[in-house]
Amino acid sequence: MEIYLIRHTTPDIEKSVCYGQSDISIASTFEYEASIVQEKLKNISFDVVYSSPLSRCIELAKMITSNFYTDNRLKELNFGDWELKSWCDIPLTESQYWMDDFVNASTPNGESYLELQERVIDFYKELIIKPYQTVIIVSHAGVIRALLSFLRGIDLKDSFEIRVDYGEIFSLIH
Repeated sequence: MEIYLIRHTTPDIEKSVCYGQSDISIASTFEYEASIVQEKLKNISFDVVYSSPLSRCIELAKMITSNFYTDNRLKELNFGDWELKSWCDIPLTESQYWMDDFVNASTPNGESYLELQERVIDFYKELIIKPYQTVIIVSHAGVIRALLSFLRGIDLKDSFEIRVDYGEIFSLIH
């Protein structure tokens, strides 16, 4: 099975805002960014497309095909009480605890990076037993890093060394 992991295009939000599972719309550069993704996929025949149910992923999935599935396990990290707050506005007493161990520590009313990885691995294990040859997944940087770290044997704490740009495509063979 060949799997293409695609990060959504640029969201319409300031870079200083924590937005994990918040449903942020896409930036005005969407058409251009999506056309680049489409160009890279033009010679790829695929069996199925899965997408995070958040609109910044769904919009890109729609540009790939009108027939796709959404799965909640493909959502970005749930930042809980921090969603839509500026990183500068999050009290240091809360953020330091999480930054010291973001793999295991949960954000207030959110989830840990390990919990995100567990749900992504659950999705992946279900996917690879299906009779598909080629799959496209439109998701988020955290999801992509968590899956790649699992598949490549990289410690989750080191997964941020994997650069995942907006609209970037990773190809995996299982």
